Amino acid sequence: MTIRILYEDNHLLVVEKPVNMPVQADDSGDNDLLTLLKADLKERHQKPGNVYLGLVHRLDRPVGGVLVFAKTSKAASRLSDVLRKREMERTYLAVVRGDLGHGGLLEHHLWKDAKKNKVHTVKASHPGGKKAVLHYETIERKDGMSLLAIQLHTGRSHQIRVQMAASGAPLYGDQKYGQHVNKPGQQIALWAHTLAFPHPTTKEVLKFESTPPSDHPWNIWKPVRGGMVTT
Repeated sequence: MTIRILYEDNHLLVVEKPVNMPVQADDSGDNDLLTLLKADLKERHQKPGNVYLGLVHRLDRPVGGVLVFAKTSKAASRLSDVLRKREMERTYLAVVRGDLGHGGLLEHHLWKDAKKNKVHTVKASHPGGKKAVLHYETIERKDGMSLLAIQLHTGRSHQIRVQMAASGAPLYGDQKYGQHVNKPGQQIALWAHTLAFPHPTTKEVLKFESTPPSDHPWNIWKPVRGGMVTT
């Protein structure tokens, strides 16, 4: 599989993650992004021995879009610090079923059942519960669905999917958190659209953009590529 590279230098590798590919190896045994990228770096740069590639953040397996990796341990440490300080700006595009108004801030406490790999909304006092915050903006509505731009303020597991479902607007195609309104086989409509952060060495703020595929339900809104979101 060809992975689209959005940016590369001696410190960073920014790519467009394909849908339905795990970011790192899991029990499925399927090809994962991290392993494929390491093999590609080894071949392209003729590197002897093991290739270092640090995982800074993740996207759920069914989600596609922009993702950054660190090519050195120092870059990985600095990018992790940027993430911890919430200096990494992430914007997602999502198609949800329903209408959440013009926009707003969603706050929940989430708890992950690791055995079932499922996240639940819980009370703030729940053991292991973590606060999750996101801001969303409705771009357009059509056919009983809404196209949203979402900015994460925290990075919890399955955060967007759970918070949208808890707010009465599950994501199109989400089989885990919207199975009552979605049909088997539908692809989840969630895309990592933009990513911005300071470069780990130069401190220059870099911004990258990836647009969703031009198939359903993204093609309800024309044009899908370019001009969909203003930032």
